[in-house]
Amino acid sequence: MTSVACGIDIGGSGIKGARVDLDTGEFIGDRIRIVTPQPSTPEAVADVCLQVLDGLGVSSNVPVGVALPAPIVHGRVPFMANLDASWVGVDLNELMPVRLGRPVTALNDADAAGLAEVAFGAAKGVAGTVIVTTLGTGIGSAIVVNGVLVPNTELGHLEIDGYDAEKRASSGQKEQQDLSWKKWAKRLQRYYSHVEMLFSPDLFVVGGGVSKKHEKFLPRLDLKTPIVPAQLLNTAGIVGAAYQAAREQRE
Repeated sequence: MTSVACGIDIGGSGIKGARVDLDTGEFIGDRIRIVTPQPSTPEAVADVCLQVLDGLGVSSNVPVGVALPAPIVHGRVPFMANLDASWVGVDLNELMPVRLGRPVTALNDADAAGLAEVAFGAAKGVAGTVIVTTLGTGIGSAIVVNGVLVPNTELGHLEIDGYDAEKRASSGQKEQQDLSWKKWAKRLQRYYSHVEMLFSPDLFVVGGGVSKKHEKFLPRLDLKTPIVPAQLLNTAGIVGAAYQAAREQRE
C-alpha cells in the first residue's frame, strides 16, 4: 500500500481535508477546512473538494478518499439528510473523478471513522467483529470484520422498545432531555445489550465528542463485550477515507 493518501470529510457546515501518513494514521502537514457551500449541491461540494486538494498540494498519483454523511450503495447516494436534496441518486463514481480529475473512493462518514479506529486507533490489532459507534446528534455505526468493512449499517435506527434507538440513547438526547450520566447510561445499557445480542462482537468502540468523558458512562455499562473509547475522534473521518482510498486504488 502507498504510504500517503488524502482524505476529505464532507459535513453540513464544513469540508475538511488532509494528507495522511498511512504508516501512523497521522496528518502530514496542516488540515484544511472550507465552509460547505450553500446550496450544498453535488457540483458545488465537489468543486470545494478540488479547492482542498489544490490547497494541500496533492499530486495526481496520491489516492483520494471522500467521506459523506449518507449511505453509498454501489457509488450512488440513496438519500441525504445533511446536504442538498439534489444528492439523491447521484453516482459518485462519475461525479468525483470528473470534477477532481483523478480516481476517488467515496464512503459513508461513519464507515470511514470505523475503518480508522480499526487501522490506527482503539481497535488496532483486534481480530473478529468490531462495532464502532459514534454518539452525537444521532448514533452512527460501522461494522468491520477482520479488517473488512460491512458498509452502510444504520444501527442507530434499530427499533428498541418501540423507539428509534438514537431518539433515546444518542448524546444529543442526553443534552436535550438534560439526563444525568446515570440515567443516560441506563439507556446506553439497553442499546448496547441489544446490539451485543444481535452481533456478538469482539469489541465495541465508542466515538463522538462525548467519548472524551467516557469515564462518566462507560464504567456503568455491564456487557460481555469489551467497550472502549475511540482514539482518533475528529480526525477519524479524514484518516479512514484516506486509508480506504489507498486500499482500493493501490497499484
